[in-house]
Amino acid sequence: MGSSFGKLFCISTFGESHGGGVGVIIDGCPPRLELDISQIQKDLNRRRPGQSKITTPRNESDEIEILSGLLGNKTLGTPIAMLVRNKDQRPKDYAEIKKTFRPSHADATYQKKYGIQAQSGGGRASARETIGRVAAGSVAKQLLSKSSNTEILAWVKRIHDIEADIDTSQITFNDIEANIVRCPNKESAHLMIERVEAFGREGDSCGGVIECIVRNPPIALGMPVFDKLEADLAKALMSLPATKGFEVGSGFAGTYLKGSEHNDPFLPSHSDRLKTATNNSGGIQGGISNGEDIVLRVGFKPTATIRKRQNTIDEDGNATTLEATGRHDPCVLPRAVPMVEAMVALVLADHLLRQNGQCLDTN
Repeated sequence: MGSSFGKLFCISTFGESHGGGVGVIIDGCPPRLELDISQIQKDLNRRRPGQSKITTPRNESDEIEILSGLLGNKTLGTPIAMLVRNKDQRPKDYAEIKKTFRPSHADATYQKKYGIQAQSGGGRASARETIGRVAAGSVAKQLLSKSSNTEILAWVKRIHDIEADIDTSQITFNDIEANIVRCPNKESAHLMIERVEAFGREGDSCGGVIECIVRNPPIALGMPVFDKLEADLAKALMSLPATKGFEVGSGFAGTYLKGSEHNDPFLPSHSDRLKTATNNSGGIQGGISNGEDIVLRVGFKPTATIRKRQNTIDEDGNATTLEATGRHDPCVLPRAVPMVEAMVALVLADHLLRQNGQCLDTN
């Protein structure tokens, strides 16, 4: 149902925010892939709560347990099950919202859909569900790195109305991780941190934009019509909590250009990659990767659960007010960076296996 993603490199996530644990099952990972288990934990550490003064103070170590699918550190080709146990649950923090719907959260719609919901921490609607995605995405990133020397980097491009000027051709992982907001522009990062702290003190929240680049992507990924690469990337990224927008390449800015300004002229090349003078297409043309860098952006809304008093209703439809307690990020973007990388990696890994299965070398 709605908890599985992918066709050949397929994942299914499980668990609730305040249940016993959360995790993922990967089905379809090729055998004999040598994994760096410590890298999976490093990616989870970038996602975990309590990592800085601008994230939720929930104290979780998010230590990964790999239950199946490996012999030593090599994949067997069988399902890989990974689990992170919840250790710092505080269901009492959510006592006041058991019968009160948080504005713009999933409480009301889950209740209307199922007639029942996990009343602590949002259940499956919590960003804690993304632990499984990040763990699986780390495996996918290692598969792509070893098969195609592919690198996937994401960073915070904008928080609220503070937008960073970033040279995507020069950015490195260390640049991104140099500050707690994960913005590689130092001056903008300082302003962003101040803004998030200010909103946090007010009991409010803010959103923004994460940008992502894929270097050395495999060429010819994506299927015609319904399984275009950007279509699957859009679905993957828009499935993340709090996402409200997706664009690739020039995105909406490209709608202001003429065709003669937007088209990417081809350059002479004797490699299997297509070379273009510009990259307004964002590395994807006709729904298929052309070998140039894939560049995309994802918009995240402000965190829905805030301490400010808000008008809302209870489960019986009666008017009431809510001042939420509990532990919540005033801005989700710094912790969402590894989530974006993970979902991009999962899409590319799935399409890489589909491409290898469809196109045979008959020479």
